[in-house]
Amino acid sequence: MLEKISQKFGDIVRTIGGKSAISEKNVEEAVEQIKLALLEADVNLRVVRRFVNATLEEAKGEKVLRSVQPGQQFIKIVYDRMVGLLGEGRQDLVLKGPDTTSVILLLGLQGSGKTTSASKLAYQLKGKGRKVMLAACDLVRPAAVEQLRVLGEQIGVEVYLEEGAKDPVKVAKAALAKAKHDLYDTLIVDTTGRLQIDEAMMDELVRVRDAVKPDEALLVADAMTGQAAADIAKTFDEKVGITGVILSKFDSDARGGAALSLRSVTGKPVKFVGVSEKPEGLEPFYPDRVASRILGMGDVVSLVEKAQEVYDQEEALDLEQKMVDESFSLQDYLEQIAKMKKMGSVKGMLDMIPGLAGQVDESQVDMEGMKYEEAILRSMTLKERSNYLIIGPKRRTRIAKGSGTSVADVNRLLKKFEKTRTMMKKMAKNKGAMAKMMQGGQFPGGR
Repeated sequence: MLEKISQKFGDIVRTIGGKSAISEKNVEEAVEQIKLALLEADVNLRVVRRFVNATLEEAKGEKVLRSVQPGQQFIKIVYDRMVGLLGEGRQDLVLKGPDTTSVILLLGLQGSGKTTSASKLAYQLKGKGRKVMLAACDLVRPAAVEQLRVLGEQIGVEVYLEEGAKDPVKVAKAALAKAKHDLYDTLIVDTTGRLQIDEAMMDELVRVRDAVKPDEALLVADAMTGQAAADIAKTFDEKVGITGVILSKFDSDARGGAALSLRSVTGKPVKFVGVSEKPEGLEPFYPDRVASRILGMGDVVSLVEKAQEVYDQEEALDLEQKMVDESFSLQDYLEQIAKMKKMGSVKGMLDMIPGLAGQVDESQVDMEGMKYEEAILRSMTLKERSNYLIIGPKRRTRIAKGSGTSVADVNRLLKKFEKTRTMMKKMAKNKGAMAKMMQGGQFPGGR
């Protein structure tokens, strides 16, 4: 995500960041490059002008030009301005307590990912302990009600629907009444969308809004539409009133125009971003982290949080012990592949690492190789995965046939696994040795 703009800004940061002295001319040249990068990213023109003028005014002051590290001071100004552009801090949903039913109204055009986002949001809130119901009130798009029913079934969330219903206002009212009666603390209402904004749609949405009196009215906007997403959000806010935005398809957005334009144009925060088609593919929007990624500085905090979601402390300690006593098996290797997949794409994780953000091309990440490795591992018996030493020529031939690969592929995986075990053992021993040194006072900071 944001690959193009990250690459542009990363180049600017690397060019000016290491300079021990910069002049007004350096600043003007860098700001001009920033302006071009923002325009290429399809950021709203007025937003670009305000950003550039404010950055130039602050960066040409004596505080920057005569500082000890002027290049770094300039980057900090750009970063702070970028965070301000994206919306300062994280904006949570404002919902009532568990004893009352909170209503979230989802709005958006057809194709924006509104229905999918409704199920993702329900999945996330369910994971936080809330009792959630979905209401199918998009009665215009063919199969919209059925889509929501299927998605709700997949995530284990009840969907209120009325077969053959024509009036979304009546359905919304009935859904709210049922949610209150059955003690649901959250009702998410999926509303009608159109291919483009029209008065009929807006009138209907206003009537649905007035019927359920939502605590949150979230617009689902397609990140791929660039600054057009901000214009759409502005119209929805003027006509219906919105409290925030879910930016869908954020994982496919290479430019960043929507994210960088929305807050300034609408005054409303981006609250969530869609990062995959999976139920868990909805993430809170953190302006500071996104700004860091745009400037090519990575996003270590998000990477650690993703790892913590997949690994608990006991699992991490167990894995470390296996590294030390060389009991790490092919079964463990397979489980690590599964955990990595839960964390998202390898490319996405590499983009969170400082220095690699925006620098790793998709073609450089061997995703096909990982698929083959997983197929080979799943073609083995549990006994073989537990003790790779028993995998002789006959077993290798059988495994290759079962996985649709070659014996050479199986051999390559086994050699890679042996090298991985050796490397992991060294890492574990080095960590243990360092811990002992610190405890013995032989290392800075040790007792």
